[in-house]
Amino acid sequence: MNVISRTSGALPLIALVAMAASAPLAAQPVSYDEGGEPAATVIGTPPADLSELEAGPEINGIITARDDTRFKVTAEDGTDTVLYISDASEIRSSGGFLGLARDKLGAEALLNGLPVSVETKQWANGLVASKIALKSKDLKTAQMIRSGTEQGFAEQTAATEALRGRMGDIDKYNVKGTTNVYFDTGKWKLTPEAERDLCAAASQAEGMDNALLLVVGYTDSDGSQEFNQTLSEKRAGRVVNYLQQNCGWKPYRMLTPTGMAEADPAADNTTAYGKAQNRRVSVNILVSKGLDGI
Repeated sequence: MNVISRTSGALPLIALVAMAASAPLAAQPVSYDEGGEPAATVIGTPPADLSELEAGPEINGIITARDDTRFKVTAEDGTDTVLYISDASEIRSSGGFLGLARDKLGAEALLNGLPVSVETKQWANGLVASKIALKSKDLKTAQMIRSGTEQGFAEQTAATEALRGRMGDIDKYNVKGTTNVYFDTGKWKLTPEAERDLCAAASQAEGMDNALLLVVGYTDSDGSQEFNQTLSEKRAGRVVNYLQQNCGWKPYRMLTPTGMAEADPAADNTTAYGKAQNRRVSVNILVSKGLDGI
């Protein structure tokens, strides 16, 4: 069940602009062999001709990491799949009247936060994306966010330190209201109630001149710091996507979202109730002090 709170006042332990970070591909869980030693990770060049490879599963989700030859897709249930990109990988966007118009795209279109549906082929080193489908409107949103915030992939620890180092920037803004939405353990799926509350928050902010939204994700204390950092970012990203795609909030009026893992708990993490209060995303309505009242 979601609980909504709206408050005015100081906004502790958050920064206004920090590099958005997703778990880098290099930081994926390490596998071990039978002797307890780390198993080697084999990364090769996928074949340019995929016609002879056996078909693999269809993967649906959101792109959460990317490097030169691979990208990671996270499904709604939290499952991560790393896929290789080949010269034969076909990337197309759909849009236009009835969604029938399709444009062929390059690999540079595979941006962080982009929902995709991927047909795969089974290769010796893993799955290779044969066809990647996305929606033109989702790509446009992802491009606006990326160019507007200069966001990219970075180490989670570096992003967290950058975030903490800019705490003083909050003094430049007045906090006009905060809406919290809550999540089940280990999840970032929004409930219908949360979706309604997010659009209500966007409507409230729309009624204020010069308002910006800052979205910050949190977790409870269960799990490792690395897992919670990633989870808090996924929750924040899900909220941002919903605000922009379903509530009509403009990307240029959104400050870079971030995850704070289990930092700055709202309640006691030693109780079930407290943990439920900490599994949240805060949507903060901010107005620059220099523009407030103009």
